[in-house]
Amino acid sequence: MTSASEHDDVASVPLEFGSWDVAKRGGRTGAHAGGEAPEDAVDTFALGRRIRHLRKGASLTLDELAERVGTVASQLSLIENGRREPKISMLSKIAAALGTTMDDLLASKPADRRSELEIELERYQRGPLYSSLGLPAVKISTRTSMDVLEALVGLQRELERRLEEQVATPEEARRANIELRKEMRSCNNYYPELEAEARKVLDAVGGGTGPLSTNHVADIAAHFGFSLKFVQNLPHSTRSVTDLKNHTIYLTQSRNAEHDHRSVVLQALGHYVLGHQTPKDYSDFLRQRVYTNYFAAALLLPEQGAVALLKAAKQEKEISIDDLRDAFAVSYESAAHRFTNLATEHFGITTHFQKVHESGIIHKVYENDGVNFPSDHTGAIEGQTVCRYWTSRVVFDVADRFRSYNQFTDTKVGTYWCTARVEGHSSGLYSLSVGVPFEHVKWFRGRDTKERSQSTCPDESCCRRPPQDLAREWAGQAWPATRANAHLLAAMPTGAFPGVDQTEVYQFLKNQELRG
Repeated sequence: MTSASEHDDVASVPLEFGSWDVAKRGGRTGAHAGGEAPEDAVDTFALGRRIRHLRKGASLTLDELAERVGTVASQLSLIENGRREPKISMLSKIAAALGTTMDDLLASKPADRRSELEIELERYQRGPLYSSLGLPAVKISTRTSMDVLEALVGLQRELERRLEEQVATPEEARRANIELRKEMRSCNNYYPELEAEARKVLDAVGGGTGPLSTNHVADIAAHFGFSLKFVQNLPHSTRSVTDLKNHTIYLTQSRNAEHDHRSVVLQALGHYVLGHQTPKDYSDFLRQRVYTNYFAAALLLPEQGAVALLKAAKQEKEISIDDLRDAFAVSYESAAHRFTNLATEHFGITTHFQKVHESGIIHKVYENDGVNFPSDHTGAIEGQTVCRYWTSRVVFDVADRFRSYNQFTDTKVGTYWCTARVEGHSSGLYSLSVGVPFEHVKWFRGRDTKERSQSTCPDESCCRRPPQDLAREWAGQAWPATRANAHLLAAMPTGAFPGVDQTEVYQFLKNQELRG
């Protein structure tokens, strides 16, 4: 797993969110893969408002209801105000006294519009955004008019929307990516909690340890109550749209789709299973995307099966990314990412991964083996030009693209062996390479390659400057017309989900709902 994966060109958009939490550091998750939330996930405020609504509907005072359930009015008041979570036994008594069921009390949908506004306003006031304003809390009571509630909630929504639209600079994006890469390196790109969540899901649908079929993916969606629907008019800025109100995941029906539909569905479900909330900033957005990509990969290439295959290959000294790809019917990029998840944790093999555009620009990287990737003064690697003598650049000039290309490269920090392939995309050709230090090459197929190169980068004399004979002949005689990279001058896309047109998404969902 790197800071993005093969499926990261645009964001999958969950428009509402699950009820479980994911820690924002180190992949530590409290997610729950089953169909019901754990006890500590109960929304006590929404529960309290529903009890109050039903109590008043039954024309009962706090004292009268307290007497019926065997408690005191002050305790019930705490429950109704969301200050205390009732025990199951008490909840059962309250339900019986109000002539309803436990399911009705725990329903997620507010009882009426007023309750909905009260709950939303209270959540805003308890959140970090309201706290940062230094304003006094508004006491919500039966005397608070609907107009006041509508106005206060509307103001909060608009403030939040405007803050979300603040531009994230490329500098902020680079720093977020650097921090995330540090996190990944610190845990060797292995997140045990996400592996465990994936295992729970596979066990629930009988997924086993081998390749995940499209039927299994549909079963996983059904396990969480979702239906899958292909449409031709998916908003152009998305590759999937998750409608949690109607529990539907919409996918593109385009014949030119560049992404594995299985992975797109699993990433969309990952946002739900891992309980992601609207990203607070670009760093949060990036981290959520990495976690959902990891979760999807752990389903497509289950840990147990993938480790067994790699272990057997290591014993034969025949580890191959191609074999991992073929065994689980995924792309080479997915297999390469998954190898970096498992290599160090299970086999003590340090490694690195690169995705490089044919222009030489690095798009995605991961390393924990000390390789000297080019970087700017902030430590950012993405966007830098890789040395033209590295495997990830040389592979573009190799005629035989049926087989993976293998090469040793001597660098200032040691010798590395890399295996690479070239794959096409709508934005051009990309090389995908996995490498290891010389000490680990004995475990890999292709270690007998005769191809060898030398890189002294970041020295300018390595490949940044033209050779002297060429420079003497052409210096001052060439004037290239550069291709304008307009994106370098643009600000980062705005919004909680960068690059996604929320109006387009909402209108799409509205149209789908009307079509019924």
